[in-house]
Amino acid sequence: MSQAPARAGSAAPASRATAPETGSARRLASRPAAPLGTALVTGASSGIGAAVARRLAADGGWDLVLNGRDTARLERVAAEVSATALAADLRLPDAGRVLAEFALEHTGRVDLLVASAGIGWAGDFTAMPRHALDDVLRVDVLATLHLVRQVLPHMVAAGRGRVVLVGSVAGCVGVRGEAVYSAAKAAVAAFADALRYELRGTGVGITLVVPGVVDTPFFDRRGVPYRRTRPRPVPPERVADAVRTAVRRGRDEVYVPGWVRLPARVRGAAPGLYRRLAAHFG
Repeated sequence: MSQAPARAGSAAPASRATAPETGSARRLASRPAAPLGTALVTGASSGIGAAVARRLAADGGWDLVLNGRDTARLERVAAEVSATALAADLRLPDAGRVLAEFALEHTGRVDLLVASAGIGWAGDFTAMPRHALDDVLRVDVLATLHLVRQVLPHMVAAGRGRVVLVGSVAGCVGVRGEAVYSAAKAAVAAFADALRYELRGTGVGITLVVPGVVDTPFFDRRGVPYRRTRPRPVPPERVADAVRTAVRRGRDEVYVPGWVRLPARVRGAAPGLYRRLAAHFG
């Protein structure tokens, strides 16, 4: 790729993944020295991804590369944290390759990947439009796997790095009205588990972050707002704190909040009880 990021206040050149356009890149501020390395964060235009970007920037030492689909929001976050940004729709073919090449070309390395981009859809499975089904799987599963596949060889060659995959409690126990989203996040969890064993001894770690309900625009975008009184949504900053702690301590899994691990344990230890409770509470 020959594309160079633009400085703040200048027009951003277009980036293309083979035929389709995947977004625009912009250099928003000069980067400080980065003794911790480069962190690539997807879904960084809002929600968990934006909170992670802010938390890593507050800690210092990270050279940040951010990705999101909403160009205006992404640019605001990137300007706030002095990051390099590439706006791109990860549903498009080859977007993962373009994003990985962009990060490697402009920073020379990727030491941390936080894959937090995700979308959902709520409603009866039989009423789910085909395009919505395909989009959930493309963004939540395929885009994540393709991006990891692009950056992982560089981490393995360097003998260090960490991939953080943002899952969901829906991938542990299933949620009524979110069958495809639950299936997608279950796939991410299984992928993290299998890949962790495969990478043993390489110096590269895999972390699965499992949030419960998080107060982000996710629910508005899925078409149905969150209406339950319990559990109460946690702020995305709490998930970002968990990501930071997991990276610092090399944790394989982290649940936010901690009680989220309980339903999965009940399901494994007492499946009959779990199914009765799930049928009642959904």
